[in-house]
Amino acid sequence: MSPLTTTILISTLTTGTIITASSHHWLFAWIGLELNTLSIMPLITKKHHPRATEAATKYFLTQAAASAIILFSSTINAWQTGTWDITQLTNPMASIMLTMALAMKLGLAPAHFWLTEVMQGTTTETAMIIATWQKLAPMAIIILTTNSLTPMILLMMGMMSAAVGGWGGLNQTQMRKILAYSSIAHLGWMASISTMMTNILTINLTIYVLMTTSMFTILIMTKSKTIQDLTLSWTLSPTLATLTTMTLLSLGGLPPLTGFMPKWLVIEELVLQNLTPTAMVLAMSSLLSLYFYLRLSYASTLTLSPNSTTIKHKWRFKTKFPPLLLTTLLPTSLLLLPTTPLILT
Repeated sequence: MSPLTTTILISTLTTGTIITASSHHWLFAWIGLELNTLSIMPLITKKHHPRATEAATKYFLTQAAASAIILFSSTINAWQTGTWDITQLTNPMASIMLTMALAMKLGLAPAHFWLTEVMQGTTTETAMIIATWQKLAPMAIIILTTNSLTPMILLMMGMMSAAVGGWGGLNQTQMRKILAYSSIAHLGWMASISTMMTNILTINLTIYVLMTTSMFTILIMTKSKTIQDLTLSWTLSPTLATLTTMTLLSLGGLPPLTGFMPKWLVIEELVLQNLTPTAMVLAMSSLLSLYFYLRLSYASTLTLSPNSTTIKHKWRFKTKFPPLLLTTLLPTSLLLLPTTPLILT
């Protein structure tokens, strides 16, 4: 794919998200979502491989169905209320349909089956876009309609997503699938808090995007697609292998790393709202996710030399660290916990 084509597609992708996030009319929000979907389709299929075509087909069908449901729910609401304003979603049926459609868009359980297959069928760079940037537009609609969505449905989906994200990642060896289940689990935490505190939701989403982008950038640098590849990342750079472990533990939510902050704030708010059982389910489900993060940490760091390995070493070319990774992504994905009061207020 030529640089000009890639630039146009990425620009359209960005424009679609901005249109959706800044719109107050349902049709403009829908147009932004459609721009998002259509501009990422060529990026998914650029490898011209049957798996990529299959992934693009699954992604298109899911996103098109969700967009149609969003348009249908907004039409029902406009029919009843006479307004197309996003903040005036008062019809109960339209609210339930919108909640389900946004769950399909994001990949919340039980509408999560497409996410792992799509991320596995495309390149690591495109999988990073699907796991991070593509979540922004639906989350913007959730923040805009937070007073109209159904809290019970979102809480149930949040608990299911956290559990499915933990259970599903245990049996995986492909890094993209593991990060897809990680995404499902993190989105479960966001869905659980979405109707109570939108500022905690925003913090959670921002930190999730930072940590996931850092992890994907490391995978792209080390060309790691499986856990087996990750065991040899130390041959490229022992320092990077250590930072990989720290990033994985941050994704798992261990203090004193950044990933502990959103889980801490979500659990605190749920307990204050007398939703202690929900907080318990989320906390127990995060232990499942932590198990496979620890397994990846073991593979990346604790299998360093002088342990013998039965597979070929990677070529020891001189590793170039992207400046963005060193100066912005890794520090913020690891060291933001002390700034929690500043971020929260």
